[in-house]
Amino acid sequence: MATRQCPHCGKEVFDQMTQCPHCREAMGPVPQVRRGDYSRAATGKSKIRQGLLYILLAAIIHYFAGGYSGLKIPLQIAPLVTNYLSPLLLLAGIGLAIFGFYLKQTA
Repeated sequence: MATRQCPHCGKEVFDQMTQCPHCREAMGPVPQVRRGDYSRAATGKSKIRQGLLYILLAAIIHYFAGGYSGLKIPLQIAPLVTNYLSPLLLLAGIGLAIFGFYLKQTA
């Protein structure tokens, strides 16, 4: 069985008990922890936000890895990053944002 701590004396008691066997004080019900709102609308909003962050990350990676900034990066970045990986991240972000809009509309 699971145990919890008595709020009065601090000793461990079974979570099904309504009275502490050590101090004889009445204990309230076990508090239930909510893990967040998992509705489709809330999930859609988080997916939209995550997709937009992926789009922003892809733009920043492409900007600096492609050599468009005035900042000189001390290491050589493979053309694979600018040719394939940053556009792939951009498309994944767009797809995730569209999926989030879909979830939000069908909620």
